[in-house]
Amino acid sequence: MRLSRAFLPTLKETPAEAQIVSHRLMLRAGLVRQTSAGIYAWLPAGLRVLRNVGQIVREEQDRAGAQEILMPTIQSADLWRQSGRYDDYGKEMLRITDRHDREMLYGPTNEEMVTDIFKSYARSYRDLPRNLYHIQWKFRDEVRPRFGVMRGREFLMKDGYSFDLTQEAAQHSYRQMFVAYLRTFARMGLKAIPMAADTGPIGGNLSHEFIILAETGESQVYLHRDFLNFDPLAELPDFDGDLTPITDRWTSRYAATDEMHDEAAWNAIPEGERVSARGIEVGHIFYFGTKYSASMGLSVPGPDGKPVHPEMGSYGIGVSRLLGALIEASHDDNGIIWPDSVAPWKVSILNLKPGDAGTDALCGQLYAALPDQALLDDRDERPGAKFADADLMGMPWQAIIGPRGAAAGKVELKRRATGERFELSLEDALAKIKG
Repeated sequence: MRLSRAFLPTLKETPAEAQIVSHRLMLRAGLVRQTSAGIYAWLPAGLRVLRNVGQIVREEQDRAGAQEILMPTIQSADLWRQSGRYDDYGKEMLRITDRHDREMLYGPTNEEMVTDIFKSYARSYRDLPRNLYHIQWKFRDEVRPRFGVMRGREFLMKDGYSFDLTQEAAQHSYRQMFVAYLRTFARMGLKAIPMAADTGPIGGNLSHEFIILAETGESQVYLHRDFLNFDPLAELPDFDGDLTPITDRWTSRYAATDEMHDEAAWNAIPEGERVSARGIEVGHIFYFGTKYSASMGLSVPGPDGKPVHPEMGSYGIGVSRLLGALIEASHDDNGIIWPDSVAPWKVSILNLKPGDAGTDALCGQLYAALPDQALLDDRDERPGAKFADADLMGMPWQAIIGPRGAAAGKVELKRRATGERFELSLEDALAKIKG
């Protein structure tokens, strides 16, 4: 993408409504534009990051054996009445009446709909286990939307749902998602710590939130210091194996959200090993047994012919919220620092003298060798403005090319995260960017 033609409306000044770093930088870097309270339009760079995050989520769900579907955003109120949640959910649910006076709603979650879909096709215990997920927009009418995409009203979410024959099998599915979530967040360069959590309006008696520690987090959390040294990708087993050891490793030490905090258990931890911090929730998993299958009439003949209500769980990841969390976890005074795995482009190519034959040629060669991975700043702007925008937008690499370097066939490569600089040939620069 050539910056002279791109729709990347960066801002020098911080909008007054932005209260936290991620909100400020998302607006200044031209990732989103607020269209109304808690609702955002996603501009090209932001949409590219959103898709990259979604792709990592999708790959890890598929790897764990979940199957992708796509459910609609609008649901029938009758489904929610079957489960008993229509009146209980509260004012966060956006209720709608269509032209035929049918009561509808903009889905905040999909337990009812996926149960109804699975009920239509499940014929026996041989149709279990199944794990279905989708990545779809949700709406919750927050009374005070704030902090940009961190607490918006409309948001993109991965929600998945497991169906199992027995409680033991359902808890294995829960552990599969537990491990898949550790893998998902680690691939984005995030350490998300699973913490015992309240089940809220979803229900059930087993739940974990995946929390990123950050000063701007909305939640107060309490954890053992050992979690700061855990490597989420170390010794993760195959999904077909026994997952209990890895989940036990993450749940045997104390970690809880404010709602589930146990003061007595906390005080039993040596004072030097306690960490009290703020955190950002990026994922939440639940096991709730037969709450929805029983209330909505989902049953299948078991091995003995008797009807069985499948045991269920649900698993959510805030895909759009993750962009805010990533920025909160990775930025400096100059702007965003994108991890390689989610960055909108891998490299910003800074042409310091557009119109100079040598500079244009070397920039053109580098740009052509990185299809869809490079953002070429070919604007007729002073170098300082280009450096400032490159730091603000936060691509992992900056390739700086001026007349002197071009004459020598050299590219100055800067690593955004560390500030390290390398003077390299075109071939070596390409190898470093691609590697």
